[in-house]
Amino acid sequence: MPETQPKMTRLSVNINKIATLRNARGGNMPDLIKAAIDCVRFGAQGITVHPRPDERHIRRQDVFDLRPIITTEFNIEGYPSRSFIDLVTTVKPQQVTLVPDPPDAITSNAGWDTITNESFLKEVIAEFKAHGIRVSVFIETDAKMIENAVKTGADRVELYTESYAKHFPGNREKAIKPFIDAAKVAKDAGIGLNAGHDLNLDNLKYFAQNISGLLEVSIGHALISDALYLGLENAIRLYRNQLR
Repeated sequence: MPETQPKMTRLSVNINKIATLRNARGGNMPDLIKAAIDCVRFGAQGITVHPRPDERHIRRQDVFDLRPIITTEFNIEGYPSRSFIDLVTTVKPQQVTLVPDPPDAITSNAGWDTITNESFLKEVIAEFKAHGIRVSVFIETDAKMIENAVKTGADRVELYTESYAKHFPGNREKAIKPFIDAAKVAKDAGIGLNAGHDLNLDNLKYFAQNISGLLEVSIGHALISDALYLGLENAIRLYRNQLR
């Protein structure tokens, strides 16, 4: 059975960009831990991090430091290498989101081929679930890939929304159509639905209003950029309002 949709889609704030700013000068300014605590205090319903092998933003130690202080959902994204699997199964967040990124990717830029990678995903997902961790897989709107995600044992799929954001200014109805169809496929397949990538204050409300069964969105770059102008508390409040 699919998960019951909450009254409002949950907002998970990706804090990678705060770590990027800190790492630019060394030291501990801005303080990542304080920022995470503040995000939750200001209304974020989850914190997302994406540690990469080169530690150019979130560091391995950050993941351990964050775990005990996050009082809401903790979501760790990443490619399921052996070192990533060991990190996640040690920390035991509420959710892990698997992405097919190569180590040098600037940002996530494609979803999983769940048919070609079915055996690999089955194996790693089983390991995460043995530790009581909910598993989401980053995916595009292809119906076959969503349906096959069920065979891997994933609990949720996270729709890669870059194409929606790119085409939204020109034709919002055309931009949203593949995602409406994908949401129906996910519902029929009995798998939970998350979304993320390039969602912002301009396009988020329309997306949330039109995507049935949307459990959670993960937003980082746009929200942290908006916080430079609006303040972190106000930015989170505005993003939450788009999801009401």
